[in-house]
Amino acid sequence: MDESGTHEAFMRRALDLARRGAGWTRPNPLVGAVIVKDGAVVGEGHHAVCGGPHAEAVALLEAGERARGADLYLTLEPCVAFPEKRTPPCADAILAAGIRRVIVATADPNPGVSGRGLARLREAGVEVVEGVLADEARRLNEVFFHWIVHRTPFVVLKLALSLDGKIATRTGRSRWITGPDSRRLVHTLRARYGAILVGVGTVLADDPSLTVRDAEGPKPLRLILDSEGRIPLEAKVLSPEARTVVATTNRMPTEVEAALREKGAGVWRLPGEGDRVDLGELLCRLGEETDSLLVEGGSEVAASFLAARRVHKVAFFYAPLILGGREGVPSVGGEGVDDPAQAIRVHDLAFERVGDDFLVTGYPV
Repeated sequence: MDESGTHEAFMRRALDLARRGAGWTRPNPLVGAVIVKDGAVVGEGHHAVCGGPHAEAVALLEAGERARGADLYLTLEPCVAFPEKRTPPCADAILAAGIRRVIVATADPNPGVSGRGLARLREAGVEVVEGVLADEARRLNEVFFHWIVHRTPFVVLKLALSLDGKIATRTGRSRWITGPDSRRLVHTLRARYGAILVGVGTVLADDPSLTVRDAEGPKPLRLILDSEGRIPLEAKVLSPEARTVVATTNRMPTEVEAALREKGAGVWRLPGEGDRVDLGELLCRLGEETDSLLVEGGSEVAASFLAARRVHKVAFFYAPLILGGREGVPSVGGEGVDDPAQAIRVHDLAFERVGDDFLVTGYPV
């Protein structure tokens, strides 16, 4: 195997390690580290939880004295000292351990780090190789790369739909369109993102809990769009299992707000856009609390986010069903476009079989 192939093999191992922290490191990035000496791995680690040791520190601890003169494979540029840091700077730890070469997938877009960690290593005489599996590394940290620059959440639109694009029958029934494997995977997705959002229409129709049940992971914030205060006080989403916030406008009666707060829910009164919550204002507010948002519906909410160009990724679970019906609920409502040329195009499509269903993911232009 040539050196480029060797670099890619060890970097893939580092990326696999990094994935183990999915959901737990928020809002920090997912990072994996592998230390190699004489062709053998002598230490490895990943960032497991926000506030915990960084991947480099874990790998260096495992390697001990064997790290001297070794190569370090990193999925992200090592950090340097800056005021917000709660852990020692990894660039200094790498130098103290005597690492001779650092192979890194991508630089850190964080303005407090960007380029400084690699510059620190080079200034100290450490050889640095950049760009190994860079695309994979950026995709792994797509949430962090967006949030750290824009300070608004990375938004994923998740829908479960029939082959003919319906999310519910003409009677409004949607349980269950997709199979058990897809539903379990949805719980894994929920654990990876900081917040889950549905409109009050979904609450009224389905009474979802919006909790993580079939997967391990932190509890995301449950966010309900309800501009007028129609949410029932007995709704499952108001249970104490996880934190819930109702995003509303001044159209919500004050007595409804008081009752919701009495139930333990938060209430965000935000500017309205017509008769709806302004999504730009909502995402700015949410970005102060978390890095990512999983939008789960319904039809009009999906249309609003897409029309406002606020969706960064789609995850559509297609079931092998045809619901039919003029009055069946379309996956995306709204006014739609007049011409196919005006449609939102989705690129970098990926397809995955999930039980009897298919998961299609992609990135709207």
